[in-house]
Amino acid sequence: MKDSVRVLACELKQFLSTHEEEDFIAAAAPQAAAGFSRADEAPTKHAAPAPAQDRLTVVFGATAGQPVQEISVEKPVPPAPQAAPVPTTKAAPAPTPQPLPQGTCMTTEQKTAALDELAQQIKTCTRCPLGSTRLNAVPGEGNVNARLMFVGEGPGFDEDRQGRPFVGRAGQLLDKMIAAMGLKREDVFIANIAKCHPMVDPQHPENHGNDRAPNAEEIAFCRKYIEKQISIILPEYVVALGGVSAKALIADAKSLGALRGKFHNLSLDSVSLARPVKILATYHPAALLRNPGWKKDAWADLQMVMAAMGLKGSH
Repeated sequence: MKDSVRVLACELKQFLSTHEEEDFIAAAAPQAAAGFSRADEAPTKHAAPAPAQDRLTVVFGATAGQPVQEISVEKPVPPAPQAAPVPTTKAAPAPTPQPLPQGTCMTTEQKTAALDELAQQIKTCTRCPLGSTRLNAVPGEGNVNARLMFVGEGPGFDEDRQGRPFVGRAGQLLDKMIAAMGLKREDVFIANIAKCHPMVDPQHPENHGNDRAPNAEEIAFCRKYIEKQISIILPEYVVALGGVSAKALIADAKSLGALRGKFHNLSLDSVSLARPVKILATYHPAALLRNPGWKKDAWADLQMVMAAMGLKGSH
């Protein structure tokens, strides 16, 4: 009996290696097995019993006087499915930030920084003789995002001492002109063509009445500074105060009387503008103090600017 059981076990092992479990049960049950059941094995101290669904026991009927023979076969466990590899994609590099075009997308901080840097260059400039006789250079001041910019000819006695543009009597009149337009001084930007005080007698800067207009050579040396300021601020409109400023900034250089009363396209030599800027010429406030009759014409000029900007003026 032992030999027959041993032979049967070998055949069973060979059968399992070539057939699925379901085929084995269907084929073995009617031939050699009297029945089959799940094994009831007591757990051992060292290993937990296999789960019921993982063990199959085939029971063969015994002959008279012979014990029941059982053969237990472990149910093959299919391999765990392998997770599909997760495709990895290389992140695209961050785009390199491009520099902001000057005057177009410059922030307030960038404009302020650019103007401050330019002001330091002006304060240390000695390109022309005015740099050796000045008390203080006068770069300019105002709103870096101004829609309107006023440009005079050069600093006077009071400006030379304070380092600020239009702070004397002419400056006080300019403040009134700005207020009449419905604006405040801090709404606009104010500067001059020449950044240092042109004097009739540079040996006596303490003398009043020692002012003069800058000459062509001095304008040529200082021109790049005012042009740079305009390109940074990029106002919509520039008001040229006086003939010197108007002729320096308007390509069609004529007399102030011929330039007044209409807008001109601003064209700069050393820099290009990101968009067109209109310029209008009118009388210098100092000239209006000497000739009060011209104030009516100057006011008419400013009203043109007000209409273009949509300003209603002071009430």
